[in-house]
Amino acid sequence: MKILIIGSKGFIGSHCVSFYLKKHEVWQCDVVVDYNTPNYLLIDATNANFDEVFRTELFDVCINCSGAASVPDSIKNPQRDFELNTHNVFKQLNAIRKYNIKCKFINLSSAAVYGNPIKLPVEENQALIAISPYGRHKKMAEEICSEFFEQYGVKTCSLRIFSAYGEGLKKQLFWDLFQKYKSNKSIILYGTGNETRDFIYVLDLVRAIEFVINGAKFQGESLNVANGIELSIKNVASIFYKEIDPKINFNFAGQQREGDPINWVADISQLASMGYEQKTDIKKGLSNYIEWLKEKE
Repeated sequence: MKILIIGSKGFIGSHCVSFYLKKHEVWQCDVVVDYNTPNYLLIDATNANFDEVFRTELFDVCINCSGAASVPDSIKNPQRDFELNTHNVFKQLNAIRKYNIKCKFINLSSAAVYGNPIKLPVEENQALIAISPYGRHKKMAEEICSEFFEQYGVKTCSLRIFSAYGEGLKKQLFWDLFQKYKSNKSIILYGTGNETRDFIYVLDLVRAIEFVINGAKFQGESLNVANGIELSIKNVASIFYKEIDPKINFNFAGQQREGDPINWVADISQLASMGYEQKTDIKKGLSNYIEWLKEKE
């Protein structure tokens, strides 16, 4: 199988490259200049054009790992977020429509499309009530994927990824916990600590994508990608800091951050029906991540 990974230099994209190189012919695509990597396609960061990518090579699968992934930044820079998370998806699919119509397209969406869900666990057919530009733009990208299947027959599937973490991630909750630990100051975290998330380790995530490649319908549908396990921020912060130093104390400010949902846990029935099950629990995943953080230091 010939797989193209767009956003191959990013957090999830780089793990996809490492995973799929063991089994398939992998091509990479990103905005980072790289003269040494074979099968690497460079895209202009300021005006991405994917026509040449799909005109010159035919792919069986395209995994789009590119885009912005920051709720606060989407609030500050909504146009940038729209360009990276919505407009670029349209351009990728339009190039596939013209030059590589048989290519399966997997778009990495986000649980942010749900906002504060009306019930838990969150099912794919629930109402999408995004509460940030990031979530709204991801929702638009999903609609574009459905449009290209319904109108042109392009095989598309969007993955609503919940809270992914692991080696290589340099933002979000666990990265912030480590930065606060290094500062040697009193550790104050956002929220109350009772907020909940559904965490998935990055190597489980790339395995989940493989199940999707082999088992999804590719009819413009959207699928939850998580573990179906609800964990409080207070609980995971405690696991994280106990791994580093059990003497660490931390508190919560009690203030919600704009654009952040309160409670999340996914219904993963569809993903599980394809064969997915969790391999790395939160303790092992955080242990691996902390080891990487320390090596990086």
